[in-house]
Amino acid sequence: MKTLVIAEKPDMGRTIAAVIEPRAKNNRSYLEGDRYIITWAIGHLLGLAEPDAYDAKYKRWNFGDLPILPEQFKIVPNPRTKDQLKTIGELAKRCNAIVNACDAGREGQYIFALIQQQLKLTQPVKRLWISDLTAESIAKGFEGLHDSSEFQNLELAARARSEADWLVGMNASRAFTTKHRTLLSVGRVQTPVLALIYDRQKEIENFDSLTYYEIKADFAQNERKYVGSWQGERLTDGEKAASIADKVRGKQGRIAEYEVKETREYPFKLYDLTLLQREANAKYGYSAKKTLDLAQALYEKHKVITYPRTSSNYVTEQNIDGMHKTLHMLKSSPYRDLAEGGDPRIVHVNNKSVCNPSRVEDHHAILPTLRRAGTLSKEEQHIYDLVVRRFLSHFYPPAEYKQHTLLTEVESEMFKTNVKELLSLGWKVCLPGEESTGKSSGSGRGKKQEDEDEAEELVSEPFSIDRDGPVQCTDAQAKEKATQPPKAYTEGTLLKAMESAGKQLENEELREAMKEAGLGTPATRAATIERLKKVGYITMQGKRITVTQKGRTAVELIRHAGVELLTSPEMTGQWERRLHQISKGEAASEKFMENVKRFAVSIIDKVRTQPKADASLFEAGEDEKGKRKRGAGKEAGQSARKQGGNGGESGGQTASRRTASNGTGGGLQPLAPCPREGCGGQLIEGRKGFGCTHFKQGCGFVIWKEFAGKNISQNMLNALLEKGQTQLLTFKQPEGDYKARIRLVDRISGKLEIQREES
Repeated sequence: MKTLVIAEKPDMGRTIAAVIEPRAKNNRSYLEGDRYIITWAIGHLLGLAEPDAYDAKYKRWNFGDLPILPEQFKIVPNPRTKDQLKTIGELAKRCNAIVNACDAGREGQYIFALIQQQLKLTQPVKRLWISDLTAESIAKGFEGLHDSSEFQNLELAARARSEADWLVGMNASRAFTTKHRTLLSVGRVQTPVLALIYDRQKEIENFDSLTYYEIKADFAQNERKYVGSWQGERLTDGEKAASIADKVRGKQGRIAEYEVKETREYPFKLYDLTLLQREANAKYGYSAKKTLDLAQALYEKHKVITYPRTSSNYVTEQNIDGMHKTLHMLKSSPYRDLAEGGDPRIVHVNNKSVCNPSRVEDHHAILPTLRRAGTLSKEEQHIYDLVVRRFLSHFYPPAEYKQHTLLTEVESEMFKTNVKELLSLGWKVCLPGEESTGKSSGSGRGKKQEDEDEAEELVSEPFSIDRDGPVQCTDAQAKEKATQPPKAYTEGTLLKAMESAGKQLENEELREAMKEAGLGTPATRAATIERLKKVGYITMQGKRITVTQKGRTAVELIRHAGVELLTSPEMTGQWERRLHQISKGEAASEKFMENVKRFAVSIIDKVRTQPKADASLFEAGEDEKGKRKRGAGKEAGQSARKQGGNGGESGGQTASRRTASNGTGGGLQPLAPCPREGCGGQLIEGRKGFGCTHFKQGCGFVIWKEFAGKNISQNMLNALLEKGQTQLLTFKQPEGDYKARIRLVDRISGKLEIQREES
């Protein structure tokens, strides 16, 4: 009898067959040779059954039927691929051994486990575990097949992940949907990711910009010119800033301090999937899913990169020889010049920035393979180029600089200058285009450049100053600046936040330690972002991610129901950490699932007592409606109706009237008591304004979010209510800017006016 090889996808199956059975007969859904029959799944052939598979009553979404807690989970075939599942079953009857050749990761293990379970396969199983699909790796992998028992813990973790997602998703989604009569998709990973985006957007909206002044001075010593930034407390007084500039302009100064030190910058880490997705998003604007799809094509179809769904940035000792061979191969490719300049002696087993086996889990970092790239699409070439250049950079020495730090004193005022003098580009010659000149130095390391006092000038010619010689201040100017709000998430920066469970970690060691406690895995993060788009919770504005009205309301309802864990990135990240421990045999899956079931029950108990939200809280604004009609929200509504949910978004009041009437017991957080005397209501936030919950009793108090070109934040709202006016603001007009405050002039209607500052 023969051995059945089950790959994850058709391309992989055919690639494997070409190595182990080159003369195999092609039978469309499988290939058969003398020793092996090679067939494939088509992704997930099976999945967890819907609730109505356990009881017909679950076809209708009814709050009274919750929670749904199966004793044993049922699996069902995907109707679109059931023929392929049947083929695998028929082929298995002709074989006395099986090789699991699905992707070497948690999901690949799960795909095979479900097939084995459904078809009741009893043959002994071996595991093919390889990181690339080159003929050499496949042949070597079949020579050293693993026993399937080695991956039992990985299978347990995969099942726990899937079943935990089912328990939380099914119960929470049905609870919130039936309670609030609008399809609300809730998930173990997607909801805390949505909360990350929501919190960032609220930070931006509530940000109060502060006007301050920066003083820059131009200095000259003989032929040498440089710029210095004034040192002192942040200046908010324009006149004082101007007087300092006037005071030093044209005056002679001295070098108070001058320090020079040599520094080195080493290559950025090799790519894991998340880092590759972040770079591709920043450089080319590719979504996380698009980058994953392109990388998967380079791995499966073209076989020019190694397994992309990895969480490691390092390699093991076994990879070093292959890296040297790949460097040699690249010498006869379009990367010839860079490959020729690389020094193979730099990449060795003791180079811990490359070779660090303790940091390699299931798969090493993404590397180019020994196969030369043939015809790639433009987008595939972009991803391949990133991988190759990052790989080649590690065969070069560090970039070298001289760091010059000067303090120049003029008329008792101190100015600081940072100059970075390039000595040697080193690995930076591998960066594309202008970046290889070194002008982008320091980018990509997460270093914040927000403090302009610390801004540095990069120069390629020698820089020197006579520390004992006089200096002339040739000019000085005070410039008005404004503090900036946090930046909206892009898919790249969101992936970074997901990787560290939302923690803003600049320390690379801490970031590395948090990897196993991130939100989702490298393989699932792209799908989570796409899911949030599909259900209408987020939308894209260029590269920026914004939360829709429905997404805002979903987060607020979940938080006010008292199930904060559902929106907690850090806590949910700890769940992912526990799944990682299960995969390593360090934790029990049964204990994890008990905790998940208890959590699902607690969600139902909390939502049961929550007041029903007003339908208008879920309505899209005018700017959202066009996008939603064309895309995700429509699909989500159709999906809810198919599952018997009370889906669909109801109409209700117009957007302009709704803003003052959002407080109808929908669970949104009161911001302040209504200032209208004797009212007793609370102000809450609507889409366009802050209105009173007693609107039905006749209270018409509302402060609109936009007034005179300014967005009224919650901080500004508090100032208006408590002090009757905001801080001093800058208003821009074609005829000239002016300073003014916004005043609350009517505590019955909420009417505002501008009060100009007397000049």
